[in-house]
Amino acid sequence: MEINLVSDTVTKPSNEMLQQMFRSKVGDDVYKQDPTVNELEEMVANIFGMEAALFFPSGTMANQTAIKLHTNPGEQIICDKWAHIFHYEGGGASFNSGVSCNLVDGKRGMITAEQVKEAINPPDFYHSPLTSLVSLENTTNKGGGACYEMDDMLRIKEVCKQNNLKYHLDGARIWNALVAKRQNPRHFGEIFDTISVCLSKGLGAPVGSVLVGDKETMNRALRVRKIFGGGMRQAGYLAGAGIYALQHNVSRLQEDHNKAKELAFILKQLPWVESVEPVETNILIFSVKTEIDETNVIAKFKEKNILISSLGKGKLRIVTHLDYRDVMHSYVMEALERIVIK
Repeated sequence: MEINLVSDTVTKPSNEMLQQMFRSKVGDDVYKQDPTVNELEEMVANIFGMEAALFFPSGTMANQTAIKLHTNPGEQIICDKWAHIFHYEGGGASFNSGVSCNLVDGKRGMITAEQVKEAINPPDFYHSPLTSLVSLENTTNKGGGACYEMDDMLRIKEVCKQNNLKYHLDGARIWNALVAKRQNPRHFGEIFDTISVCLSKGLGAPVGSVLVGDKETMNRALRVRKIFGGGMRQAGYLAGAGIYALQHNVSRLQEDHNKAKELAFILKQLPWVESVEPVETNILIFSVKTEIDETNVIAKFKEKNILISSLGKGKLRIVTHLDYRDVMHSYVMEALERIVIK
């Protein structure tokens, strides 16, 4: 039995989700005639109290579309130095939109209103790029699943309003944040101009993300999605999985969070572990002692059929998810205490 804790993207649809996919009514979504896609978009828009939504093949495409909507070539985005839009989207911000990123040295992937204010280029100083967009990530990926406080996001919103900046949220794991912080998704809809939300990570759908915003922005997003090649035909089968995920798999995310915290507790006791970062959601990041080769640690885990990933420089990552069942969790906790690293 192989236990894959590399990411929460490794999940597979349950039999119940597959049955809902099979039963989904479909049409041609390029013509906006797929009833299940339309239902999913309306559902997500309503969850966040926003006017409209658009279904995308991936979170990367949803984020890149948002950047395209909010910027012009030669302008600049403010984001954390670990932001997904900078590190893990293939340089898309520069390739697709012709913009650069002003990287802020945040804490665990999170930035503050003061940092945003300091990072804004003077709009009348034409030698520097014009700042036009602030992008946050919640939860933070490289920050170990950390979650923003609502007050901090509101303070950044105020800076954006004062400086005429657009405000985007990469909410790839926003469902985890909503559960962990017991926040109201409609409050997010009141703050951000656009939000991308993923259905294929903790919620277990096989494919898909949704971008939400006002009607005018989503109408423009439809054209950008077409340009990026994101128009799909009978996408209702995929949207059906997303609807099932939203109806059944949100509240259970707390189980993943609890398991990650239990693993963190054990790791803190192990002699070859240097430190364990705070665990809020389903991402657990820990560092091994400097004299230990992290590839050796990964190999030791693999010997016990446990797959984890490296973040480099002695940092390793474990991500819990809905396919990581209780019996697997018991096995991993026992295996951790038996792993000897020299």
